[in-house]
Amino acid sequence: MANTPQAKKRARQNEARFQVNKARRSRIRTFLRKVEEAITSGDKDAASAALRDAQPEIMRGVTKGVYHKNTVARKMSRLSARVKAIG
Repeated sequence: MANTPQAKKRARQNEARFQVNKARRSRIRTFLRKVEEAITSGDKDAASAALRDAQPEIMRGVTKGVYHKNTVARKMSRLSARVKAIG
């Protein structure tokens, strides 16, 4: 348990930041799920539209420190390749 005022404040800040990051991660996963569903349905237009919608949200995760930039680059590359491969 935090004893000093500084440690108590850091604990509060960490909890608040955790909640923000958790919400952001959840939002990004939702966008990714929409892309995955569009890919599995085989609808290229819907999949590319979902990917276009997801891209800025995923990149925002990088700038906010939720994801590493290489992780996001890898995910985007693989998703766009899968969308491109549809019929």
